[in-house]
Amino acid sequence: MQQPAGYGVVLVTVATEEEAKTIAQAVVEAKLAAAVGLSPVYSIYRWQGEIHKKHEWQLVMKSNLALFPTLEAKIRELHSYQLPEIIALPIVNASPAYQQWIDEQLQIECS
Repeated sequence: MQQPAGYGVVLVTVATEEEAKTIAQAVVEAKLAAAVGLSPVYSIYRWQGEIHKKHEWQLVMKSNLALFPTLEAKIRELHSYQLPEIIALPIVNASPAYQQWIDEQLQIECS
């Protein structure tokens, strides 16, 4: 499958605040995400035939989607879930100054 190009946000849900901070720090240090927002969430989902309800943490990573394969690999390396949520959504529009800032933070030349 061809990877989309351009800016996007990658959503990742993890079990604990500590795990969220660890993954966020790692992807920013590796220049795979320009910034990561962390928020507590309450999730209700079906897993292995049962309904689960639990407090989790959601990460919102700002990046260039050309980096998604490498970003996904880094997240999987650090994630505790058997099947982690790793979802990329395109940024339809953003200010040119913000796009430039994202570019400057990443490991690739994004233009």
